[in-house]
Amino acid sequence: MKALSKISFIAIALLLFSGCSKGPKPIDYGNDGCYFCKMTIVDQIHASELVTDTGKVFKFDATECMVNYIAENSELPIANLLTNYYEAPTEFISTQEAKFLICEKLPSPMGANLTAFKTKESAEKVQAEKGGKLYTWEALKTYLNR
Repeated sequence: MKALSKISFIAIALLLFSGCSKGPKPIDYGNDGCYFCKMTIVDQIHASELVTDTGKVFKFDATECMVNYIAENSELPIANLLTNYYEAPTEFISTQEAKFLICEKLPSPMGANLTAFKTKESAEKVQAEKGGKLYTWEALKTYLNR
């Protein structure tokens, strides 16, 4: 009986903690809506997600929507900020590791012409071909919140 109690306790604990993941949730492109602007998320390169300390996921159709949402909700307990990126649409990387290019020749859903890249080299390659200006996450937030 004691072994059964321990197994039950472990099973309940696993169920409780599995619901608190601080990672991304898949975006259902064409069906999920942006938490900020309410547009349907269809673009597989520009979407982003904010995950709170409790594991709640906020999905956005563009990184600029996530930046705007964060600016309006500064008290939000953020655990993770993620973005889709140019080299592998629908996959996520941390905004801290991403390099961002603002380029008119790479339109994004909300018109900021903002695209994330996994590496500085790939961002610089596209920048050399199409123009634009590169930003880190911190520099991008400053630029968009001015």
